[in-house]
Amino acid sequence: MVSFNRYKVLISLFILALSVTAKSSTTLEDLEENRADWDCFSDQVMGGVSEGKASVVSSEDNKFFRLEGNVSTENNGGFIQCRANVNLKTKGINGVRIKVKGNGDEYYVHLRVPRMLPWNYYSSKFYAKEEWQIIDLPLSSFEYSRNSSKKFKSSKISTIGIVAYGKDFYAQVDLAKLEIY
Repeated sequence: MVSFNRYKVLISLFILALSVTAKSSTTLEDLEENRADWDCFSDQVMGGVSEGKASVVSSEDNKFFRLEGNVSTENNGGFIQCRANVNLKTKGINGVRIKVKGNGDEYYVHLRVPRMLPWNYYSSKFYAKEEWQIIDLPLSSFEYSRNSSKKFKSSKISTIGIVAYGKDFYAQVDLAKLEIY
């Protein structure tokens, strides 16, 4: 009887180990079971004139988060953004994975770390095509906003943002999933 319980425990530990190592990503946002704490804002916080809004949209296939609006570089502005508070340790994290679609334009994922000034961030560019796509953005692809040769090397991430930035255009980007891998 003792040896049977020992095998049962060993098998349980083996199955647990397999499930932990098989998990290749952690979902931060999927608009169902995993919800992030989002803040959305524009360059109006610093005197700009960009206007944006965020909403949850339901389609036949799924629910997704939509960031849209007019980005204007007038008055030294030029962004709309939705940012999730995540507070993650980066050990074991290789990057950020997003499931997105949009209007074919360029967008950015911004990472901020603790004690970083509000106007500083690490950024990686992606293009939101009209069809759903999964995009992997390795941490090594994120560049510091004040010095593009400085790559991301922090042990923590405090926020992850989806950003329309840097030029005059109508932004529309849809996010169905946000993960770290």
